[in-house]
Amino acid sequence: MVGIVLISHSGGLAAETAALARQIGGAKVPLAAAGGTEDGGLGTSPDRVSAAVEEVDQGDGVVLIPDLGSSVLTARLLESPGQVVIADVPFVEGAVSAVVAAGGGASLDGVLAAAEEAWHFRKL
Repeated sequence: MVGIVLISHSGGLAAETAALARQIGGAKVPLAAAGGTEDGGLGTSPDRVSAAVEEVDQGDGVVLIPDLGSSVLTARLLESPGQVVIADVPFVEGAVSAVVAAGGGASLDGVLAAAEEAWHFRKL
């Protein structure tokens, strides 16, 4: 199954987005939140993100979903074509879409495409 890592400057935002995505998309999807710094502050930690990638990688690839700024730069450090890819998507909507797709057995490309469709979700 494709793994998913949510990368945020805020540990709380990453954890709560992961909880929401799990509740909607299924608890069996390998999903990790990598938010904040080691001391609990705002920021991103390459070590946390790397550990999260290792945690969720089951051999079918990993989708990284960063929130903004340096989280994108951190994600780029771990990008590996065909294995670890970055989804340029709205954070919450993209996370939910990716988890639903992964839970349905989609391939790495399928999970990435599902996350990217979040750009088209309308609220009104």
